[in-house]
Amino acid sequence: MNVRVEQATRPTADTVGIEIGEFLSERLNTAVDAEQDLFASGLISSMFAMELVVHLEQSYGIAVVGRDLKLDNFRSVRRMTDLVLRLRDAPATEDV
Repeated sequence: MNVRVEQATRPTADTVGIEIGEFLSERLNTAVDAEQDLFASGLISSMFAMELVVHLEQSYGIAVVGRDLKLDNFRSVRRMTDLVLRLRDAPATEDV
């Protein structure tokens, strides 16, 4: 029963995408499309990507390490959403 409650309270892909989009829109002072390439458009830099890593880790209780620490995972709202969902649902392992 505890598992069902935990799953029911976990944010969905849509909710995660909306939350990430809202965070970006607030920080960048512009609307961001879910598929928009944030690096190619010049909206974010590699330095801001590190801020995104911290934000996602703190907001969703995940750890972005090893091979997941690549710019492609932060290129768009959709890719960040996919990363959060994958890491959130992955068993806890050390990824070096």
